[in-house]
Amino acid sequence: MDLETPQAQSTFNTIYNPRRNKGLAFTRDERSELRIEGLLPDAVDDPPTQLIRCRSHLAAKPTDLERYIYLSELEDRNERLFYRLLRSDLGRFMPLVYTPTVGEACQQYGHILRRPKGLWLSLRMKGRLKEVLQNWPDRETRFIVVTDGERILGLGDLGANGMGIPVGKLALYSAVSGVPPWTTLPVHLDVGTNNESLLADPLYPGLRQHRVTGPEYQAFIDEFVQAVQAVYPQCCIQFEDFAGKNAVALLDRYREECCCFNDDVQGTAGVAVAGLLGACRALGQPLRDQRILFFGAGAAATGIANLIAMQMESEGLSTAEARGRCHLINSRGLVTASTTGLADFQLPFAHPGEPCGSLIESVRRLKPTALIGVSAQGASFTEEVIREMASINPRPIIFPYSNPTSKSECSAQQAMDWTDGRAIFGSGSPFPPVTVAGHTFTLGQGNNVYISPAMGMAIYATRASRVPEELFLVAARTLASQVSDASLAEGVIYPPVRDIMASSEVVAVAVAKRIIQLGLAREPEAVRPGADLTELVRRLWYQPESA
Repeated sequence: MDLETPQAQSTFNTIYNPRRNKGLAFTRDERSELRIEGLLPDAVDDPPTQLIRCRSHLAAKPTDLERYIYLSELEDRNERLFYRLLRSDLGRFMPLVYTPTVGEACQQYGHILRRPKGLWLSLRMKGRLKEVLQNWPDRETRFIVVTDGERILGLGDLGANGMGIPVGKLALYSAVSGVPPWTTLPVHLDVGTNNESLLADPLYPGLRQHRVTGPEYQAFIDEFVQAVQAVYPQCCIQFEDFAGKNAVALLDRYREECCCFNDDVQGTAGVAVAGLLGACRALGQPLRDQRILFFGAGAAATGIANLIAMQMESEGLSTAEARGRCHLINSRGLVTASTTGLADFQLPFAHPGEPCGSLIESVRRLKPTALIGVSAQGASFTEEVIREMASINPRPIIFPYSNPTSKSECSAQQAMDWTDGRAIFGSGSPFPPVTVAGHTFTLGQGNNVYISPAMGMAIYATRASRVPEELFLVAARTLASQVSDASLAEGVIYPPVRDIMASSEVVAVAVAKRIIQLGLAREPEAVRPGADLTELVRRLWYQPESA
């Protein structure tokens, strides 16, 4: 299309701009006013008809990966319709735009790439990141989800292919918690990849070199953070899927410098503590009485353990006592004070005791009430391990949080079969309902989508300047409070996905209140005396029907 004439530019901006395009939903008056008559078929679709057409397209796709591609292209064509479709059945569509399907999509990213999304910042641009950041057309950017692709889900180093994670995460910000999509920006920091199969792939879209590390890596990240603060001074940075060795270090480096958080460390912790609080309600016991064993000792495990300790301290334990109820297992076995080569963030959970080489030995020695998997080691919760947990506890807490599904430590069916239906279960990936001895259980998914999008809306509504750790404890407690006693009696420890927007609103308001109490809010409307934060959040909430 020749875009040199004003009419051509106007037409292009209407039909081919996904934020303005309405497809066949343009009314006849709109078609006349916008001078797009004849550029669309005669029919005028109402919203239900548009959704029927989308669902028919999806039904014709043979795999979830093909459905992911279709939804990605729909977002590129008609943003409002994309979000209306997601919200029409979040339980069905969230697994297609994010976990578990996004894992396969990232593995195949260079082969399925259509229209690139977000901003790609590579080492070739070092020294110019502020300049390149200004190429992004939206000046209202308030959220950046950024990855360097080194630890994508439980799949490892996917380099530039990891861009699917920021894209998917921000789609959930808008679909679940109403953060306007034009305020979000997915970013990939391309510092290379050590994945040899990707470097040998002619369709790999990233920088073809091994990863940089050390001072060069840190200088690049520093430049990025400084560029964001210069170009978008009220923007929050969410670090996503960085390797554990960098995840904690970057969070510690920047958390007092700018508005930022790490979803894998803090979002995962929030959803895990919410699940544990629900489990404790079901058991009629406080969290302070639980003994937690983590299979995995990385950033996610220690992030959860730290937030558990915060909650236990609020229930009366000392810091040492609270940490002493959390134990880690790494690749060499139970982490103890004699374990060598530990990172600083692991040391608070390296307790006195004899080494122990296996998970089953650790379960027998420590007799935990809760077993949490953050190992990315699929099927590592064996029948022997689960049955041992069931012999120790009337109702063992089993949380295999690794994702995608192929990396889950056990399935819901296995956990319930091996405990005769007694387990309190939460998983990182979705599982279908489970039937044991004639009783059907619909079990909860402990996905970060319950925490990070709501955190995003709270930050958006208040223009928070920082994201202190206690906000994730507020989010966890509030999320846990949204589960009814009847649901807990059925073994459900998270709100149903169908109610996730309602629970997200409650969590966002609670976190926003705490942001204001801590003096971190920069939004005048949020801090004025008598401000109704629920009304403010609802007014800011993105509605694709009226956008």
